[in-house]
Amino acid sequence: MNEQITSFQTVLDSLLGPGKEFPRKYLKHFSDIQPLELQTVMDVWERVNLNRKLSLLDGLEATLQTDTLVSFDDFARAILKDPEASVRIHAIKLLDECDDVKLIPIYLDLMQTDPDVTVRAEAANALNLFVDLGELEEISEEAYGEIRTALLESARSENEARVRRRALESLGWTSHPEVIRLVESAFEGDEVEWKASALIAMGRSANDIWEDRVLRSLLDENNKIRKAAVQSAGMLSLKSARLPLLNMLGEEEDDEVMSAVIWSLSQIGGEDVGTYLEAVLAQTEDDDLIAFLEEALDNLAFTEDLDRFDLLAVDPDDIEDLELLDGEEDDE
Repeated sequence: MNEQITSFQTVLDSLLGPGKEFPRKYLKHFSDIQPLELQTVMDVWERVNLNRKLSLLDGLEATLQTDTLVSFDDFARAILKDPEASVRIHAIKLLDECDDVKLIPIYLDLMQTDPDVTVRAEAANALNLFVDLGELEEISEEAYGEIRTALLESARSENEARVRRRALESLGWTSHPEVIRLVESAFEGDEVEWKASALIAMGRSANDIWEDRVLRSLLDENNKIRKAAVQSAGMLSLKSARLPLLNMLGEEEDDEVMSAVIWSLSQIGGEDVGTYLEAVLAQTEDDDLIAFLEEALDNLAFTEDLDRFDLLAVDPDDIEDLELLDGEEDDE
């Protein structure tokens, strides 16, 4: 026990130390942080230099990207109302996968009242998880209704376009008729940012009505639009996008779009996809790309397993029809 106390005291001393950079070796001490340790951090938090805070938070976000076993939820909750907007933004990002319904009123308040536009936009984006849960009936109808109403209000009337766009993207999970109209309007406009947001919302919709728009956008000259279209094609599992995406594997020059192409192909699956991805893997020497391709191939295997399961699944109505047919043959 003394070793643990001494170790965390070292973390606190480092947090209060001079300089901008927070030592990376102490980052995991903030994962699943114990209440007493969290309290000691918050007791000194106001005295920590802002640059050192941001260095710590950048490190925590980077760790989340590479280590699935860590969780900084408790620490992030404690700094959600920090006086510094940059800290609040990091806190929301650290809670990206946290589905605790107690966050809903906090995010709604941040989206509607925070003085910083980036915080409001991040809060609107964070609510997308709860819209998805609402569609799946995994949160109460009352909570879901409150979220949807607030997001619709932000999508319609928020002064800052960035917040309106994030609200629209979060609403993509719902089939509400007004959302469909808002997405259509955003897509048909001339602004790149709005068109990209519309495509993100389309990808979340699980609605095939957007197929033609997504396919057309795969050929767009703008990288942001093309990337959003590629991601949407994967989320919608559009089989019709497989060939265009395979062609993009050999032609795409933008690295971010290329990464999106690889992942979307792993979500769609089908004939030759594994062969093409393995060919790209064999040709690259970039360690990060190798790791990403291996992850995509694992996801492709998962996708193809699901497809095989769907093929093997028997519709109960078909069973009933077969039983009726057998009965008729017996009567004969």
